Amino acid sequence: MHQAESLALLRRIDRRVRQQLAPQAAAIDQQALYPQAMLRGLGEDGAYAALLPAEQGGSSLGLATLMASISEVGAACGSTAFLAWCQSACVYLLRHAAPREELSATLSELAAGRRLGGPGLSNAIKHLAGLEAMRLRAELCPQGYRISGELPWVSNLGAGHLFVAAASCSDGGKLVFLADCDAPGVRLNAGPPIAGMNGTRTLCVKLDQVLIPSERVLAEPAAFVGFIRRVRPGFVLAQAAVGLGIVQGCLDDIQAANLRDGEQNRWLDHSYEELAAELAALWREAKTLAPLAEACQAAPPRVLRLRAEVSELCLRAAMSAQLHAGAAGYLLSSPAQRRLREASFIAIVTPTLKQLRREIHHAEQPQPA
Repeated sequence: MHQAESLALLRRIDRRVRQQLAPQAAAIDQQALYPQAMLRGLGEDGAYAALLPAEQGGSSLGLATLMASISEVGAACGSTAFLAWCQSACVYLLRHAAPREELSATLSELAAGRRLGGPGLSNAIKHLAGLEAMRLRAELCPQGYRISGELPWVSNLGAGHLFVAAASCSDGGKLVFLADCDAPGVRLNAGPPIAGMNGTRTLCVKLDQVLIPSERVLAEPAAFVGFIRRVRPGFVLAQAAVGLGIVQGCLDDIQAANLRDGEQNRWLDHSYEELAAELAALWREAKTLAPLAEACQAAPPRVLRLRAEVSELCLRAAMSAQLHAGAAGYLLSSPAQRRLREASFIAIVTPTLKQLRREIHHAEQPQPA
């Protein structure tokens, strides 16, 4: 039954992508158009609710179905797929939070696409890997916590939006919280110009004594490490789906280029057949890992290895798509040129390719007896 429901969901998303997203992909890339209607539409279609069990108002279709949905979007527009991942990540984080009535209501709004938001956990993930100091500070107060500090890169933000972030306490403990972009003390500032993904509403968030009521705390300090360990595999797998979608878009570009110039293109490395086989292999691994991640049974190194391999395939496929397109692929308006920048983003967004390789290396070292 779930398979039929998953296929029906993917058909709805495919139709929305073709009719609504594909005509806007160039404007999202070149004019920083924020695809708000598309993100809300994915919620109406049931994409985000796939992550939730029926008792939380979801469809129980699971992480693998959510990944297929994001990939479908990514084949047309990597920026929108990344935003869909941001929204999904918020849903996933709230799903695993300590049960609170207010969070339950917010979770329903996020899953339906009525509220939008982004995860601001890049700093916390890098901190746990020993790469960064925590950027946000939390002070205990009678109502909950007061948060101050700055996060330089958080996506899918704007008026009325939410974000999830983590802060350190004076005693060294850490907590995860949900905040409103419109809350007193929150400021959203544009960052420096970037090469691509400008439609993703990626902003700098500054917090000055922002009140986070206890009801908005997803994980208290005592539960912080366990919370991150529980959510990270699914969080990373869903992000990998963005890259898998970009690779599919590259394959579509290569196939179109081969219809025009197949005789010359056969001299290029990384053929359509080779890349398609690699993509299929990664999907097999992703579909194996998704239910394990939901059951908190996925081996972290295996998840990280898949995410790294997605980055690597993205880079190869995007370069191949541009070369297959020839001079046309160097035009700013070319889908192949856009995908080259999208693929670069997949390799440098947290967890970055270098961070992934570092963590995999450390995980593979013999542990002391």
